Amino acid sequence: MKEFDIHSILDEVSRAMGQAMENYSPLPETEEIGTIRSVEEGIVWVGGLTRVQFEELVLFDDESMGMVLDILPDRVGIVLFGSNDTLASGQRVARTHRILDMPVGPEFLGRVVDPLGRPLDGLGSMGETERREVLKEAPPILDRSPVVKPLQTGLKVVDALIPIGRGQRELILGDRQTGKTAIALDTIINQRGKGVKCIYCAIGQRSAGVAKTISDLKERGAMDYTTVVVVEGDDPPGLQYIAPYAATTMAEYFMHRGEDVMVVYDDLTRHALAYRQLSLLLRRPPGREAFPGDIFYIHSRLLERATHLKTELGGGSLTALPIAETEAQNISAYIPTNLISITDGQLYLSPDLFQKGVLPAVEVGKSVSRVGGKAQIPAYRKVAGDLRLSYTQFHELESFARFGARLDDSTRKSLNHGLRVREALKQDQFSPLTAARQIAVLLAVTRGYLDPVPENRMARAQEAVFEKIEAALPDLEDRIDTIGSDDPLWEKMDQVIRDAIREVEAPDADPGSSG
Repeated sequence: MKEFDIHSILDEVSRAMGQAMENYSPLPETEEIGTIRSVEEGIVWVGGLTRVQFEELVLFDDESMGMVLDILPDRVGIVLFGSNDTLASGQRVARTHRILDMPVGPEFLGRVVDPLGRPLDGLGSMGETERREVLKEAPPILDRSPVVKPLQTGLKVVDALIPIGRGQRELILGDRQTGKTAIALDTIINQRGKGVKCIYCAIGQRSAGVAKTISDLKERGAMDYTTVVVVEGDDPPGLQYIAPYAATTMAEYFMHRGEDVMVVYDDLTRHALAYRQLSLLLRRPPGREAFPGDIFYIHSRLLERATHLKTELGGGSLTALPIAETEAQNISAYIPTNLISITDGQLYLSPDLFQKGVLPAVEVGKSVSRVGGKAQIPAYRKVAGDLRLSYTQFHELESFARFGARLDDSTRKSLNHGLRVREALKQDQFSPLTAARQIAVLLAVTRGYLDPVPENRMARAQEAVFEKIEAALPDLEDRIDTIGSDDPLWEKMDQVIRDAIREVEAPDADPGSSG
């Protein structure tokens, strides 16, 4: 029997391995071409792209592009940003070795574009612009500064009771048709002349609704500092998925230049539905309540990009106002609770208040701002310090009074005062108020000067206060940011307000009376 020499065998194996290593040469990246295996609604399955990376862009034969969103051992799931009509099995797919990016710059102000930066308003191309990554990471904690400057919405109930700061994330949520978009639009309109750029991102909405929104912004001069990013409901789910990230990328351009910018996502419920559609097409296992388990991640990676940067990094801020839709006032559902935990507070809009005509229909008891109070103008704290608590107690007392119980004088007085507070906080859409006007009305209502005024004359009383204040104290708006609690200006305001309301309380002369 032949004997084996273990040493000679090892030497032979070593020589063979050495020759193999010498002859090895990796395939050049340009040779990595895949093949379409199947085309489905909004996605494409591709084989052969063994080195492709997550969220990398790929190029199809028809020069359209897609993004890798799922990597499996034998195939890759690619999300389409356009129609799949020209794609078919067997066509080639090439890597681009870059992730999704888009054009950004001041040229986009006043324009209506899609999530890829392509114009939709018929005003032509923006020309050569800077490009930035769309799906980038949020700034690290050490690059951030505290929120110290207010973002005035022009709405009394928000600026006084649930204030928002520049760099904050404040969720707007409520049932359908309760005025969520109206609050966002009023906030955009109120930024005119305040140096805040605005990005409005419409996700999955009807064309008619988006057109009306754009018309309202143009009519009030807000498009001069606003960019509208539009993706409609019949657009591919991949385009709907990247829309809020694209809007944030546009906003970050201004933030990194040291400017203040605000982004409205209208709304993230539709964004979550688009992502769910993609996940089901990619055959990902559904998570809680039939949503993918990573729905929290896609919204947190978006909203964490809102911040106030340190002074060394320019000191710019990005304020996020995401909108979410609830069903039957259920704020404990999956998406609302996710967003509430990610954001720094929420404005909850009640359908009950909306039906009563209390607009904006912000329910103070369920709304909160965890940051904005520290950035609020000090004058608000003087005139509205206890207003939130007393107004919430009024709602409880009003519910109790409906049972027909006999009320004492003190309770009736509290109810009467609460009703005046409610009337004072009402505000028509597209009529944002300056800080000085808001302070004047809040001072009048908190000191009880409006209590004797009939409800049907509250609007006239407020107008009278505005007229008197602006005539007697024309510099109030310039001084309102720095007015202290002991400033003599408060006594002047008090006297002017009482004089204005006294005139409204006086009975009108009967024009038909004769001596």
